[in-house]
Amino acid sequence: MRDKRIVGFIGVGVMGNPIGKHLIAKGHELLVYDRSEEAVKAMVEAGAKAAASTQDVVNRAAVVFTSLPSPAVFTEVMLGQGGISGGSAVKVVVDLSTVGSRATKQAAAGLLAKGIDLVDAPVSGGAAGARAGTLAVMVAGREPAVAQVKDLLETFGKLFMVGPEPGQAQLLKLLNNMLSSTAFAITSEAFVAGVKGGLDPQVMMAAINAGSGRSGASQDKFMKQVLPRSFDFGFPVGSVCKDIGLAVEECEALGVPMWIGNTVRQVWNLAGKHDGMQRDMTELVKSIEDWSKPAGK
Repeated sequence: MRDKRIVGFIGVGVMGNPIGKHLIAKGHELLVYDRSEEAVKAMVEAGAKAAASTQDVVNRAAVVFTSLPSPAVFTEVMLGQGGISGGSAVKVVVDLSTVGSRATKQAAAGLLAKGIDLVDAPVSGGAAGARAGTLAVMVAGREPAVAQVKDLLETFGKLFMVGPEPGQAQLLKLLNNMLSSTAFAITSEAFVAGVKGGLDPQVMMAAINAGSGRSGASQDKFMKQVLPRSFDFGFPVGSVCKDIGLAVEECEALGVPMWIGNTVRQVWNLAGKHDGMQRDMTELVKSIEDWSKPAGK
């Protein structure tokens, strides 16, 4: 374990909050900033120190984590006015966001020109994995920069070293998320069909999970959020739409025809448009139930 140090963290929402708490638990001094005052307050109550701005963070911390919601926000924070590229103290940025390889490569080049390394480190496992410290952390970046932050990353998950170029981990993360959202969509259709056909939901899912139809969706989300009807996985439909859209675009740019990916993308976009982008992703089941009702009911 390296010596305790000051670590910056920009974006301490659903994922950033529990990840930041793991860093605090390891004794690091955490300096946080978020546009949401409530998010900052929650971290201060957990032992972090509040920064006045992104610029304040990067002028005081040599290592800065980011967890940001979209490619546009990511690019603004990395390269925009008052952003990370203008920091006087920061030397390594560890980005945990899912923003695609193109935005990541652009940011990495812009930061490196200012003497700042970008470690591309998107995570998988959701808010529950973040709280438990069991995230899958996909890591790409220059070896010296990765070595500087490896112990920090290990505080909240298992590392998968993808390659030396920022953007490579983004591609892997997007492929992972596309598989996950596809599995959930088709499992939702099968689940609704089974219930309409008179199958007992508990028996149906137990049989599927013991057979060849099982997936992460059937074994985790359906057992924990769908069967109890809690629908509280903690990841919104809008974020699924963003991720699968980026995934399809990246695959098509590589020359891969995305027949299945595009179809699943349309299903999620339709659910978001009709039923709300802020709904929990597990509520896709509700959308399919509604679409399956006889006309006029």
